Amino acid sequence: MSRSWPRLSPLKTGLRGRCPRCGEGHLFAGFLTLAPRCEVCGLDYSFADPADGPAFFVITFGCLPSTLFAIWLEVAHQAPYWVHLVTTLPLLLATCIPPLRPLKGWLVAEQYVHKAEEGRLAGPVSK
Repeated sequence: MSRSWPRLSPLKTGLRGRCPRCGEGHLFAGFLTLAPRCEVCGLDYSFADPADGPAFFVITFGCLPSTLFAIWLEVAHQAPYWVHLVTTLPLLLATCIPPLRPLKGWLVAEQYVHKAEEGRLAGPVSK
């Protein structure tokens, strides 16, 4: 018997690290390591390959502004190293590490919803 699954929001399931099919099982086995399959519905996660997508978004929207802040702080105020240590380093860590997991979950959920998979070369066309 084939069960039909409701269409779930990739944003909601991905950001929460839940299975994109049932919304209940865990997507991750570790911090960024995907589980082999959902423990609730059995969805095989081998289709998922977000590659460098999460890192790209984190660098673009988190690290880049943090780095620009550090450069501004240095140029405008010639801040000593300890100021960078207590301002810039925590800012960089806070904008780089926490967003990785939700972004990876979101991209995996989007791959599932849109049935995205690795491109394949087409074979020769037979006449």
